[in-house]
Amino acid sequence: MTIRVLLADDQALLRGTFRMLIDSTADMEVVGEAANGREAVELARSSRADVLLMDIRMPELDGLAATRLICADENLAGVRVLILTTFEFDEYVAEALRAGASGFLGKGMRPEELLDAVRTVAAGDSLLSPTATRSLITRFLAQPERSTPIAPGRLDALTPRERDVMGLVALGLSNDDIAERLFLSPLTVKTHVNRAMTKLGARDRAQLVVVAYQCGLVLPGTV
Repeated sequence: MTIRVLLADDQALLRGTFRMLIDSTADMEVVGEAANGREAVELARSSRADVLLMDIRMPELDGLAATRLICADENLAGVRVLILTTFEFDEYVAEALRAGASGFLGKGMRPEELLDAVRTVAAGDSLLSPTATRSLITRFLAQPERSTPIAPGRLDALTPRERDVMGLVALGLSNDDIAERLFLSPLTVKTHVNRAMTKLGARDRAQLVVVAYQCGLVLPGTV
């Protein structure tokens, strides 16, 4: 199945570079380009893209506001937003994750990293494994004044095993890592992750991490 990709960046040259890279790949195609956040929202509704590569700083409507609008629209539940940023340790990235983005990439990434990221996000996973990302989430999402409080009781719907798995997901562990730590199969871990996302109304793995921090399941500095 071909992954439909939407590009949102105010730099035409950068969009063109991404388009050439993506369109040269057999399993992907660019279905639209937006020069600002408002256009990104409109094209997300009309193009039915699978993945939206979203810049943060754009005119008219920035990428953060556009991400909120897209991720809050039930009709766009299938659109995954992947944030592109110049600075990986950027407070706006954490805000974008809270808004519903599935992860982020620095603009200095290698071409193969971008393509792998698009495939990862299109599959419903998130880019939250690197230590740098965990550090960013710990720094911003765990600060009460920056987070939308979520009652700890929300986790009552989870089984003890689902809680365990969710906590490890929030630490950035992959399914294989979690399986090894809990003596489970990767498939069983994936099932627990999917059930936790369904019960908590999380769009994807990234949102599961957000909920874990906001509910206090994982605390700042946890290793």
